[in-house]
Amino acid sequence: MRRGDSVDISSRWGADPVWRVLADLVAARPGLHVLDVGGGSGTVAVPLALSGCRVTVIDTSIDALAILRRRAVDAGVADRVESVQADADGVGDVVAAGTVDLALCHHVLEELDDPARALAGVAATLAPGGTVSMLVAGRFAAVLAQAMVGRYASAAAVLTDPAGRWGADDPLRRRFGADEVSELVAAAGLTVRRITGVGVASGLVHACARSGSAPDDDALAELEMLLGEHRPLLEIGTDLHVLAGPAG
Repeated sequence: MRRGDSVDISSRWGADPVWRVLADLVAARPGLHVLDVGGGSGTVAVPLALSGCRVTVIDTSIDALAILRRRAVDAGVADRVESVQADADGVGDVVAAGTVDLALCHHVLEELDDPARALAGVAATLAPGGTVSMLVAGRFAAVLAQAMVGRYASAAAVLTDPAGRWGADDPLRRRFGADEVSELVAAAGLTVRRITGVGVASGLVHACARSGSAPDDDALAELEMLLGEHRPLLEIGTDLHVLAGPAG
C-alpha cells in the first residue's frame, strides 16, 4: 500500500455491531485522530489506520506494543500508528488535551482500580465534537449465565454486589448495568449518546446449539442488532457498547 492510501474497512468484521458503528464514525469524518486505550497488539488500531485514521495506542504491555508495531509495518501504516507504554489512568499525562476525535475504551474500564479517573482522563483528550466508544462487561448477562449453569448463589452475588462480582475468584473486577455506566459517563463530564447491548441472544442460542439445533448466523446477527437497541433487552447483553461525547 502506498503512503497516503486508505481502504474501506466497513466490512472488516462483517456483522460485528461495534465495528459497524466504528466504521460509520470513520466514514463520516475521514482522517480522525483515534486514541485506543488498552489497544495492545493493534487488532483494532491497524484496520483503523488502514482506513486513513491516525491512531495512538496506549497499553501497559511492551510485548503487545511490539506486536502492534510489527503489524503496522507489515500493513504499510507505520506512519499512522503511534504506540505509548502507559497505564489507562495516566492517559492525560501522555496525550494532549483536546486532540482526539475518537477514543476507544474497549474492555478496559472493568479491569481498573479507578475507572472514573481513567474515563475522566480520556474525556479531557477529546476535541470538540469528539466521541468515546466504551465496551464494558454487562452485569445482567453474568447473572443469567451463572443461573443457567446452576450457580444460583453466584448469580445472586453478581446481581447484588456493588461491583457485579460473584466472589474472590471472579476474573473481572467489575461489571456494569446501563444505569451504572451512564453514571460513570456523567461523572467524567460526558453525555451518553447511545447505549446498545452486544451479545443479547448469542449466549442463549449457543447453549441451545450444543443440544443439537444449529443457529442461522446471518439471521442471528440481524436479531442481535434489533435486540441491542431495546431496553430492557439490551441490559442482558454480554457487553454494553456506549457512545458518549462532551456535555453541552
